[in-house]
Amino acid sequence: MLAQTGADSVILPVPDSLNDIHGAVQDSIARRSDSLLSSPWKDSVSRRPVHGGWEPSTDSPLFIQVLNRHPFYHFSATPVAIRSDRREVQGKELLFYVLAGLLLWFALLKQAFGKYLSDLFRVFFRTTMKQRQIREQLMQTPLPSLLFNIFFVASAGLYADILLHYFRLTPVADFWLLYLYCCAGLALIYLGKYIGLKIAGWLFNMQKAADSYIFIVFIINKIIGIFLLPVLVLLAFAGEPVYSVSLVLSWCGIGGLLIYRFISGYAAVRNEVRFNLFHFLLYTCAAEVAPLLLIGKLLLLFFK
Repeated sequence: MLAQTGADSVILPVPDSLNDIHGAVQDSIARRSDSLLSSPWKDSVSRRPVHGGWEPSTDSPLFIQVLNRHPFYHFSATPVAIRSDRREVQGKELLFYVLAGLLLWFALLKQAFGKYLSDLFRVFFRTTMKQRQIREQLMQTPLPSLLFNIFFVASAGLYADILLHYFRLTPVADFWLLYLYCCAGLALIYLGKYIGLKIAGWLFNMQKAADSYIFIVFIINKIIGIFLLPVLVLLAFAGEPVYSVSLVLSWCGIGGLLIYRFISGYAAVRNEVRFNLFHFLLYTCAAEVAPLLLIGKLLLLFFK
């Protein structure tokens, strides 16, 4: 059929041969190359010259030689070295780990002997009328009692160590060696007191009164060990004025607990034995204060 011609028809030229098509493609590629070269993005292409021919050497592997002569990346550039003086920090890392161990120890005791700890606070705060029954239950559980007593020795020994360093009454320069001495001193004091009271109760036929007083003493010691936990954290890492406030509050708390122990011990023994308050005060000074002063004096004399 013949193509119709008219005002609304368009006649497209048809190339006669493949040469015309090839020429059109070449013209299109040339125009695109000119447009790329004249575009504003041509500056983003690296202008670093491409190295010419080179001969590989046997000094290094071939791929390293190729990377070193890469036209776009500085593989052969010298790395930037930042030099600094070596610094060794002598901080409170070991003290932190010891306090974390004490906190973990208390958490394990609370998790394993929750009922014992609950009964301990009930007896201490006198929140129930069944004091004698709970006391007998506590006295019949020697394992948690022993573990809490050891916990008291560990926390009170660290507190005594910090106090000695604060007042500069350290017979030993090493902090942790003095800590061991403090723990050993407290353990010897209360072990001697326990054995002495047991022997005295057996000699004078007052075992019940001796057991009641021993129970009161070690109950307050356990409470002191728990009370010292947050105090030790503040004394170890707090600065002034928090340090001084924590120190004064710890003295008030421990003093109040010792007074409470004196009153409770006197009331417990008074129910079993008839004696004068003055005599009990003399016994307290001889059994509580004198051993501490004696051990402190011996340590000072020995290490000096």
